[in-house]
Order: sequence, then structure tokens, then C-alpha cells
Amino acid sequence: MVRGRDACWEHCILVDATKQKVRCNYCQREFSGGVYRMKFHLAQIKNKDIVPCTEVPTDVRDHILSILSTPKKQKTPKKPKVDKELAANGQQNSSSASGGFHPNHGSSGQNGSTCPSLLFACPSPIAHLPVDDVQKQKQDVADKKIAVFFFHNSIPFSAAKSIYYQEMVDAVAECGVDYKAPSYESLRSTLLEKVKGDIHDCYKKYRDEWKETGCTILCDSSSDDRNKSLVIFSVTYPKGTLFLKSVDVSGHEDDATYLFELIESVVLEVGVEHVVQVITNTSASYVYAGRLLMAKYNSLFWSPCASYCINKMLEDIGKQEWVSTVLEEAKSITRFIYSHTWTLSMMRKLNGGRELLRPKITRFVTNFLTLRSIVILGDNLKHMFSHTEWSSSVYSRRPEAQAIKSLLYLDRFWKYAQEAVSISEPLLKILRVVDGDMPAMGYMHEGIERAKVAIKTHYKGIEEKYMLLWDIIDRRWNMQLHSSLHAAAASLNPSVFYSPNFKIDLRVRNGFQETMSKMATTQEDKMDITKEHPMYVNSQGALGTDFAIMGRTLNAPGDWWAGYGYEIPTLQRFAIRILSQPCSSHWCCWNWATFENIHSKKRNRTEQEKFNDLVFVHCNLWLQSIYQKRDGKCKPIVFDEIDVGSDEWPTELDSSAPLLDDSWLDNLPLG
Repeated sequence: MVRGRDACWEHCILVDATKQKVRCNYCQREFSGGVYRMKFHLAQIKNKDIVPCTEVPTDVRDHILSILSTPKKQKTPKKPKVDKELAANGQQNSSSASGGFHPNHGSSGQNGSTCPSLLFACPSPIAHLPVDDVQKQKQDVADKKIAVFFFHNSIPFSAAKSIYYQEMVDAVAECGVDYKAPSYESLRSTLLEKVKGDIHDCYKKYRDEWKETGCTILCDSSSDDRNKSLVIFSVTYPKGTLFLKSVDVSGHEDDATYLFELIESVVLEVGVEHVVQVITNTSASYVYAGRLLMAKYNSLFWSPCASYCINKMLEDIGKQEWVSTVLEEAKSITRFIYSHTWTLSMMRKLNGGRELLRPKITRFVTNFLTLRSIVILGDNLKHMFSHTEWSSSVYSRRPEAQAIKSLLYLDRFWKYAQEAVSISEPLLKILRVVDGDMPAMGYMHEGIERAKVAIKTHYKGIEEKYMLLWDIIDRRWNMQLHSSLHAAAASLNPSVFYSPNFKIDLRVRNGFQETMSKMATTQEDKMDITKEHPMYVNSQGALGTDFAIMGRTLNAPGDWWAGYGYEIPTLQRFAIRILSQPCSSHWCCWNWATFENIHSKKRNRTEQEKFNDLVFVHCNLWLQSIYQKRDGKCKPIVFDEIDVGSDEWPTELDSSAPLLDDSWLDNLPLG
């Protein structure tokens, strides 16, 4: 996307050229489709899925409206000019003995005249070139052909980042020059069935491993402005996540019995013996459905999404008057800087290219991370507003710029900003741990305790200061999030349990007992656990060797039990199942437009089945690519080493592309 002199660029920035994605400088909302769609956003005009900007200044809105209402001038068509040198080359090629471009073989118009193609003119003879040059020319031709395929079909350039892109090219190269690409018919029929079959084969392999690790069913829900409610079911374990299906629950989203029966059907499909827990949101209907599920199937657990609950803790803290004030002031700083290309460029130059905003994460997480960036880069920001280049710019004389500069030199702002960062960062660390499909169950309890201790330490033990925040955390933790499964996972995580700072309180002890009572369904298992547990508590036998002691913090909890728990096999089996589970369901950035299209458009039965197959394949290939990018490794978590501002969060991953074009279903063979 070429950035021209369009006046709208003063009010938005380009964030991804390959996707033509731009971000509004006022509300930070992002759109694909370039500056044209951004105009409707800024002008507060509803156009398809464009949401009008709620924070755009009135004068900017009126200015953009005037631009949209002004008819474009018709340009006088110009005759195409043909580069003389290129034309000469074309003429030379046409007379070449090696079989170059011949004008009389070009594409023909309605009047029968030929139209020679300049873009696809055949290259000059290469037989006389050195081997290296010949190979390079072949490479250039191949690169250009691939690029043309991308351009002609409007394929996003980000598709080149796909792990399947090079795999495809390598497989074609293996076949040699005689390879013929698959046809339209085979792509939508036999090949779709084959890839679907491969995914089902992986599903069977997963099921075999679930016997050891167990699995978690993720139930992710969403509602739109048209009162349509959808639920996406997926199943996850340490080596990946599998998309199962989407269901339209419109009209039943508040019916706990309906939701229970729906979730139960998925549990039975996966296998009750494999399911350790089901994670849903915390609405009343899903909470009650979870209780019905646990009442019927004693061996499994219902859990709320930990990411959602911790986000709510941050939101509650952000509503405190002094925190709300400093977050709003931080927002005014970023709003001004990101509203102008020149100021944004200068900020990036002084900060070494580092950004202040993290727009893809949830609102309150983004607000606290942005404030954290401002605190870290505070000296650079002050330097920017006192720089000679800034002082000589037109922006420095604007009233809002003067207000921002005054704010940056206000001691009160920095005092509260540093305090807000200090009390939010412990919760951000927990969120960074649980915000994904990695096995984090063993760290949830410890993370909450560490956060509370960090906040108390920040306030130097002054109860009247830290207790307000403790109450906010405890209200969400005790009322919504904490379960016996979290307590059992903490007591079975060797890096936590053997730590001298770990407190084995009554809640942890009772949680362990309750969890074992639910999961150990036979009397024999219960007797074995009773005998084996003291060996773990006292780190006897293999659990107390030098390697096992080092492995407590060097190995992931599940891997530690697999390596050193062989002398207490029954407790080992349950420990691996518990410690192999995630805590959240919201990490997966589903493209909801795909599922809305499934359930909103009427198709005949055969078409619907084919479209469902395509969505099933599409979603699972996307999930597999996420797993392969992280190398499938489960690493131990060290809270002190977590940097919430550096690594990409799972929720920042690009969602799968929407499957909105179902024209491939046209004339579908019925047989």
C-alpha cells in the first residue's frame, strides 16, 4: 500500500503494509483495507463492519466528511507508453532462435488485434550463461511467478510467513518439472477430504496421548450486535490444540440446561475418561452448566477462564480514582504522539524504534503496559519535548502539546505512574503465564500469592494501603477463579511445593484431598495415593536424588513427574494429568467472521457439510502452525524472569484469515 498525500494520513498510521492495516490515532482501533475505510470511521459513517470513531474531534470529523462529499476529478486517460529498451528486447526475443515472445501469439481483443504482454515476455536465451547465472535467472523467474500468483489473487503477503508456504514449494520441487498443479475440482473435493483425513489421523494420535496427559475442553463464546451467539469448542493438551466445532446458541445463551447438554455432548465425543477439565466464561448460565457437569461426571472439573478473571482484577484496580486518572493521562500522551506521523516518527527515533502501545491485547492490559512503557522511556519522552528539533516544529506550538509537555514534567504524574506500574506488574506476570494453551495449572495458586506479597512489599507492609488491592484480588480469586484443582496443582508442582516460601495452608491441603477423591475413582487408586503421598512430601527415593532436586526448577512440572516419579506410579499418573492442563480459553484469536458465515447463510445439506469441512481443516491447520512455531516445548516458569513488556503475548498472535468466500461451492457435485 503506497502512502500518498491523502489528508486522512494526518489522523491514522500504517501498522501493517502487507495487510493494508491502519490504526486510528484517536481510539486506536485498527482496520484492514487502507485509508479509504478509515475515512468512514473518522467521519462516523457506518459502512459494513466499520465502527464509527467515538473519540474523533468534531473539526476532524467535519473535515473528513467534506473530503468524502467532494466528487473526484476525472483524469484524462493517457496513452500507454512502451519503454523503448523493453520494446527492443521484445523485438529481439521475437526473432530469437530459442523461441522467445512472438507478437502474433499475444492475447487478442474483441477487434481481433493482438496485445503483446510486456510483463510476461520470455527471458533472453540463457544457454550461454554460467551455471550460477542460469540458476539465478531461474530463481528470479520462479519468484516472479509466485509473486504474480499472490498479486492476481489478492493473497495477503503475510501468507508468505506461513509454515506451509516453504513446505509447499519444497514438495513441488521434489516432483520435478513434470509436476502438474492440482485442479479446481480436486482442491474442493478429493484433496480437501485427504487433508481432513490427515487431521483426523492426528486426532487419533492425540487421543492415545490423552490417556497419559488428559486434556481440557475449551468453550469460547461470543455475541454480536445482531443477537447472534456462537460457541467454539476445541480440545487442548500439552502438544497442541484441536478445533472441534462451532455451534449457534442464539436464544439459548442463558439456558444452563441447554448449555450443559451441549457441553456434555462434546465431553462424550472426546471421551469422559480423557477430560480433566472444561473451561468456559463466568456468566451465570455457564457457571451453572459447569456445576451440572461436575455433578454428573465426578471425575472432571469445571473451571472459569483465568485470563478473563485476572483481566477483571486489573479492570477493578484501574477503576480506583487515582489509577484511573494516571491511566487517562498516559492515554492523552500516546493519543497525541500517535495522532501525528511526525511526532510518532520522532518518538520512535529517540526510543530506538520501541513502541508505547500494545494495541492487540485487552483494553486494561494495554493501558497498564502502555503506562509501563511511558515510565521506562520517561527520560526519552522528556528529552523529545525539549529537543531543538521539537521546539522548531509546528507541533510544539499547539495547546495540546504544551499540556503534554507540562504533564511530563509533573512530579505527581510520575509518582502515581510508577506506583500503578508496581502494583499491576505482578498481576500482568500471572496473566503472561496463563494467557495461552501451555500447561500453567501448577503456577496459578503461586502466582496469586506472589502478586499479593509483591503489592504488600511495595507498600512496605502498611495495611491500609495494600489491603484495598488485596480485597480486589481476593474477591475475584476466591469467588470466581480458585478451585481445588488449582490447589492440588500447586501442591504437586515441585518448584512450588519444595520452595521454602510455600505455605501449605488448610485450603491447599483440602484442595489436594478433594481433587484426589474426584480423580481416583477406584478404591485401589485411593489406597495407592495414601501410601505414595508421604514419599513425595518427604522427597524420598528417586524424588530426592541430586538430579530430581535440580529438575524441580529446570524441568516443566509434568516432565519432572514423568522423569522422577516412577517409584510412586499412581500419584505420578494423576500428577501428570493435573499439571498438563492450561488455565485459559481466551488465548485463541478466532476469526469470528468465519463462524458467523457458517451459521448465517442458508445452504443445502451437501454445501453446508463441505463448508464445515473447509472450516475444520482451515482452523486446525492454523492451530498446528501455532504449535510448530513454539517448537512444542513446555518450559518451566520462573516468575522473577518474566518480562511482560518484551515477548509477544499469545493473544497478540494474528487470528486465522476469515473464510468468507464460499463461491467454491458453486455447482458442487452431489455424489
